[in-house]
Amino acid sequence: MSFLNHLEELRWLLVRSCIAILITSVVAVFFNEFIFDVIIFGPKQGDFITYQFFCDVATKYDLDRSFCDNELPFVIQNRTMDGQLSVMIWTCITAGFIMAFPIILWEFWKFIRPALYQNERKYAKLFIFVSSILFFLGVLFGYFVLVPLSINFLANFTISNVVENQIDINSYISLVKTTSLATGLVFELPIIIFFLTYLGLITDSFLKEYRRYAYVLILIVAAVVTPPDVISQLIVSFPLVILYECSIIIAKVITKRNVQKEKNEALTKN
Repeated sequence: MSFLNHLEELRWLLVRSCIAILITSVVAVFFNEFIFDVIIFGPKQGDFITYQFFCDVATKYDLDRSFCDNELPFVIQNRTMDGQLSVMIWTCITAGFIMAFPIILWEFWKFIRPALYQNERKYAKLFIFVSSILFFLGVLFGYFVLVPLSINFLANFTISNVVENQIDINSYISLVKTTSLATGLVFELPIIIFFLTYLGLITDSFLKEYRRYAYVLILIVAAVVTPPDVISQLIVSFPLVILYECSIIIAKVITKRNVQKEKNEALTKN
């Protein structure tokens, strides 16, 4: 197809994806009470499952017990007339995006499918399945691990006893949404590495060369969002390290495949 035809296909990809998000967002509206009371405001409660887990670990190993507090020292408030309506709309859109993610992946796959060989197209279902699982695992990891750790740290951080934490609802929900979505996208790292390696933009040698810097970055992130104890930092760091190592393995396999493909093409020409 011509360049303009490719743009037309891309436009329809975006249109169909937006329609899918819109439909799932409308569905989310009917469950808005559950989304807010149970999911969004769950990490604010002192008996949230993550806090209970870390409290048990801290008690067992005699570590920091800030997670054992029954109530976090802050209140959430709305400061604008249309604040709660705006929050409901954008939160439902975010929930719609998460639910529609497999459909968006399918539309993306249909867009790149013509550029693939026939034997590569048969992996469509596997691509959709693995990418969706990684995304949902990332969202769950962000929600159940990073979000509670961040909220607990920020809620208990204070520069003076004079200052009270009265958090704006947009600030709180932005933290929950951004962290969960960002972690879901970070968990797509193996898939991104697959395509970048397939296109010849990176190799496993490149990832190995910068492995130490990646580990340092991961540890810095873990240190920022967790209490000052080793166990909490390892819980956050471990999945990210596993993802990076899996990406190296994937890059190695695809790099070997590309090299073999080039050799076969050279032999064919000769």
